[in-house]
Amino acid sequence: MKIQNKLIRIRSVLDLTGISKSYLYQLVSRGDFPRPVQLVKGGKSVAWIESEVHSWVESRIQDRDDSLMSMAI
Repeated sequence: MKIQNKLIRIRSVLDLTGISKSYLYQLVSRGDFPRPVQLVKGGKSVAWIESEVHSWVESRIQDRDDSLMSMAI
C-alpha cells in the first residue's frame, strides 16, 4: 500500500520547526530544507510535504545526538 503524502502550509511548517519564515526560505534556497510544492501551476501558493518536514526535524535531532556522542569519546 502506498503512503499518501499530506501537504502542509507554511504556518504548520513554522510550528513544527520553530524557525522563522525568513530563515526557512534561506534554508530552502541553500538546499538545507525540503523545497515546497507549488499547489497550482503558475500560482504562488506553496505547501510542504509533511513527511519531508518531519524527516528534516529528525535529522536535526540525529545531528545533535551524533555530536554529543563524539564529544563523549
